[in-house]
Amino acid sequence: MRRKDREIVDMGEMIQIIKKCDVCTLALFDEEYPYIVPMNFGWDCNDSQIDLYFHCANEGKKLELIQKNHKVSFEMDCSHKLISGERPCDCTMEYESVVGNGTIEIVNENKEKALTAIMRNYSKEENFEFDERMLRAVTVLKLTVEKITAKHLKVD
Repeated sequence: MRRKDREIVDMGEMIQIIKKCDVCTLALFDEEYPYIVPMNFGWDCNDSQIDLYFHCANEGKKLELIQKNHKVSFEMDCSHKLISGERPCDCTMEYESVVGNGTIEIVNENKEKALTAIMRNYSKEENFEFDERMLRAVTVLKLTVEKITAKHLKVD
């Protein structure tokens, strides 16, 4: 990372940033250009292993690309605040961000665990009930994070 003064290396701080984010953008391999898509997500962390969870329709471009190549990158950011300067190029932006990569897979067993992680990211509730019709209508994805970096800029 070029700006070491902005780097976050503490896993606990990275998790705090993830908790603040409401969208995770996935980058998948496509033929000529990367395919990026913003998604709602959930997460789980055991020791230093972070897993991200997503849901989508049972068919579509994302699933086709994942079947061809299960390696993905992701990005999420939050805490944006424009800091104006006297001149246009004196402006900057406060932010917090997490970027990483890993492998993504379709979850066939225990979709409820992943969907619960997603729901907890957007709700204060703890327990959720999913009926069979709902579970059949959705594909659940699990991204096993292999590399993660984080950084922030806070102007005092």
